[in-house]
Amino acid sequence: MHKSMDNQADWDLFRYFFAVLQAGSLSAAARQLMTTQSTVSRQIAKLESNLGVSLFTRSPEGLEPTLAALQLLEPVSGMSAAVSTMQRRISQQTGAGVLRLTVPEVLGVEVITPLLAPFQQQHPGVQLELSIAEHNEDLLRREADLAIRMVAPQQGALLARGLGQSRLSLYAHRDYLTQHGMPLTQADLAQHRLIGYDRNLGLHSHWQTQGFTLPIEALAFRSDCAMARLAALRSGMGIGLCHAALAQREPDLLALPVELFSFELGVWVVMHNDQRDQQNLRQLFDYLADALPEVLRLKH
Repeated sequence: MHKSMDNQADWDLFRYFFAVLQAGSLSAAARQLMTTQSTVSRQIAKLESNLGVSLFTRSPEGLEPTLAALQLLEPVSGMSAAVSTMQRRISQQTGAGVLRLTVPEVLGVEVITPLLAPFQQQHPGVQLELSIAEHNEDLLRREADLAIRMVAPQQGALLARGLGQSRLSLYAHRDYLTQHGMPLTQADLAQHRLIGYDRNLGLHSHWQTQGFTLPIEALAFRSDCAMARLAALRSGMGIGLCHAALAQREPDLLALPVELFSFELGVWVVMHNDQRDQQNLRQLFDYLADALPEVLRLKH
């Protein structure tokens, strides 16, 4: 039987619960929270006592969430995001604090992270959180403060600046082309080892609408991780797409004829319009808006 909600659990207990739910075990959650396994176990037990329900059962694979735990997932996830947002908002009032960015994977690792070093040197009081993912965190729900996006934002509440177009073309390592030859037609291309998406059918279909006719099943190396695809390209595993500005940094990556397959993607820097007066966030917005076009050699 559920206990009365007069005996409410505070957020700190839910924080432990959320960590265990994400990590899958007490020990992994303890490492994430930088505490001990016994502390995590006590906090989970206290939360279960307060709520009057069991939240986890043990299995050979680790801790399995109960139905009650799964029903808490969405609201607790929202609580976690809200607490993080409040902490960032409060700290930013001082001109320091935490700024959270959400960026595409390859650009986040290869371009944006190195660009953040001089910004942080100029603003030593600012702490930076970088979410690197193929999906967009929701700026309207304040899941992040600033985003770099490859799709034009449609929401009117967002402040967006278009930075230009980045060209993506097919490339291969020179050793691969020495061994297999340079494809000159789509028919030639179909005979080569190709690098692309694994289960992300939506992005693969984007390739196809641009003129890449081969199905996802024809690809020799498939991964939805952009950095894995880039590593495969660098290692000579086959032919794959790459931002031209990134490929040009690597003398061993050679471009295939642009007529074979090539297209452009827009790049935008985006923040919530309500945050435009927050000094440190606006400084980061302007800094990236100025730096990215040159680094990525964006075309207008």
